[in-house]
Amino acid sequence: MNPIRSVAVLGAGTMGTGIAAHLANAGVRVLLLDVPGKADEDRDAPARRGLDRIRRGRPPALMSADDARRIEPGNVEDHLGRLGEVDWIVEAVVERLEVKHALYRAVDAARRPGTPVSSNTSTIPLAQLVAGMPAAFAADFCITHFFNPVRYMRLLELVRGPATRPEVIEHLGRFCDEALGKGVVPCRDTPGFLANRIGVYALQLGIAEALRAGVTVEEADALLGRPAGIPKTAVFGLYDLIGVDLMLDVVASLRRELAPDDAFHRLGAELPLLEAMVAAGRTGNKGGAGFYRTREVDGEPRREVLELTTGEYRAATRPHLAAAEAGERDGLRALVEADDRYGRYAWRVLSGTLAYAAALLPEVGDDPAPIDAAMTLGYSWREGPLEMIDALGVGWFRDRLRAEGRAVPPLLEVAGNGSLYRDTPRGRAVLRLDGEHQPVARPAGVERLAEHSRGRRPLAGNPSASLWDVGDGVLVAEFHSKANALDADSMHLLAVALERVPRAHRALIVYNDAPHFSMGVNLGFVLDAAERGAWSEVDRMLVDFQQTCLGLRDAPFPVIGAPAGMALGGGFEVLAHCDALACHANVVLGLVEPQVGLVPAGGGCKEMLARFTARAGDAAVGARDAFAQIAAAATASSVPEARPMLLVRDHDVATMHRDRVLPTARALARERLAGGYSPTPAPVFHAAGAPTLRAIVDGLAADRDAGRISAHDVVVGEALARVLCGGDVAPGTALTEPDLLDLERASFLSLLREPSTRARIRHTLATGRPLRN
Repeated sequence: MNPIRSVAVLGAGTMGTGIAAHLANAGVRVLLLDVPGKADEDRDAPARRGLDRIRRGRPPALMSADDARRIEPGNVEDHLGRLGEVDWIVEAVVERLEVKHALYRAVDAARRPGTPVSSNTSTIPLAQLVAGMPAAFAADFCITHFFNPVRYMRLLELVRGPATRPEVIEHLGRFCDEALGKGVVPCRDTPGFLANRIGVYALQLGIAEALRAGVTVEEADALLGRPAGIPKTAVFGLYDLIGVDLMLDVVASLRRELAPDDAFHRLGAELPLLEAMVAAGRTGNKGGAGFYRTREVDGEPRREVLELTTGEYRAATRPHLAAAEAGERDGLRALVEADDRYGRYAWRVLSGTLAYAAALLPEVGDDPAPIDAAMTLGYSWREGPLEMIDALGVGWFRDRLRAEGRAVPPLLEVAGNGSLYRDTPRGRAVLRLDGEHQPVARPAGVERLAEHSRGRRPLAGNPSASLWDVGDGVLVAEFHSKANALDADSMHLLAVALERVPRAHRALIVYNDAPHFSMGVNLGFVLDAAERGAWSEVDRMLVDFQQTCLGLRDAPFPVIGAPAGMALGGGFEVLAHCDALACHANVVLGLVEPQVGLVPAGGGCKEMLARFTARAGDAAVGARDAFAQIAAAATASSVPEARPMLLVRDHDVATMHRDRVLPTARALARERLAGGYSPTPAPVFHAAGAPTLRAIVDGLAADRDAGRISAHDVVVGEALARVLCGGDVAPGTALTEPDLLDLERASFLSLLREPSTRARIRHTLATGRPLRN
């Protein structure tokens, strides 16, 4: 089949524009077609409006604004003939069968024979979509169900029909995996496919059980979020994120399509609360209010929550629940065994969801592994339902269901007291209904650290980090503290790795499987030490951090940073000292310390000053440019955005697929070793000096007087400028790396003594958000 270099997307709504944008991110030319405009406007106006929404989207749908140039708007009357030019046609129009059928007939007449056609539908069975269509069309047709927002959601459900050619599925599956970075999960043509079938069931059950048990919105999300290995949006927050009205449509669709005896129907009856919310315009985040809302009170944003019993809003709280704390500390079993109404609530929701998922076999397929893949990729669960049953213990889970008089899924009966997954010499295997364990299928070239660490002891480790041998002469340093916040243990593990690699290995990769590489230095430690007046402890921590980062740069072997998710503050400073980066394309990078009233002090100021000065060829310009970026706590949300910000360099690379980051880092290490390796020389600095420092400080004062920044922002900005200008010295004064590192630490410590800085840190730790000026 033709390589996919151009794609037509039919429909410029939310999903169509999201798909078009992500295709453009991947370097593909896109023809975006919608209905013709009204008589008094350009006939391409609907598609042009879609392109405008792509450009303005938040979160950004494009990795770079330049990617929009690859998208050409048009309409389905004037430009349908151009479908013969494209290599794939994706339909994302309104979920009305008669509309789709009319469009398909026109598409079939215009497309090149053999060109794959797919629908993004999530509600209409494939059998209905191809009913009455020519056999050749049905042979080239499938469903490619993307999740919203398309750029960020990793799951793609790929549904084939009985007539679909295998080569169509293979061709689209490989492209969506390798080019678009999707986790492609094969699905049968069953209602809701996999992720929404299970995920919507879980949400409905979570709401119904909360109403029954008298559990509040915040309590439910606190219990079924992080303690259960589910994103903190959990139940009610996720309903708001998706949209209450859209969720009701999805529930109604499932109720129409599912068999009468499906357990979903026991939850599928309308919940009056949800109907009332939609009628009142409380549709979730997009409507400004749902189960949660934020409004201004005395000039400050106040988070409010819907009281389920009254339908009125009240101030949101941060519940401290013993069951939730036990779950986070001791695991899933501790959460559902807690002997209070919160533990019982968590058990009812989780046990119902996990049992429902396990009971879907063999309806949804013979292979259980796609069930877990769908939920980890589509709903960002840490583990899938069957993996969670393994974590609880199959025998324990089955016996508790049976003791409560509840149905036990056949798969659990087959498992007995064994596990659903097991590790074999050929890799991970999963139990099937026939009693045999089969290897878990995965595309060639994907790799996660868990495959090397599961069931093994690290070469070295502590509570914050571990060191693993992943073969090929490569060691991996893994951060695994909460949010991968960096502390003395994290840096000690890196120091151990630097010592061990030369003994029997050739390269070090700094990588982890977690959602975020690192959110920065452990602010809890910093605040605690400051409030105890333990300034020497903070200084010692900073010295160790700085010296370890220099050790990464100066190592006689390549150190490859392999970030995904967020790599902020100290996390970015670690990466900035690596020889090269192999990034997930969606990585978020930046130095954000000014948001909490501090300056980067792990070598971040020094590194960015060196990069901006090298680009400008002038010390003063370099200092001003570095100041502008760091003072604003500016971040990049993709590798293309990061390049002009100098957060990644020309020799750093990226991959669209999260599970290809580690193998990409391996390949980069081999490339850096080829022909011999020598570390990057230390940069040489000449100070911008006192004139540039005074100019920056004068600009800060003017911004303060104009009300654009606070008095404390001036203090922070002056401390940052002092570092980047080399202090109050003559322009051109020679500076060493230790000079700049000393200035970083001095500014950090002086700011930490400021009550306003400690207040910002305290607020950030309490709320997860920086304090507004």
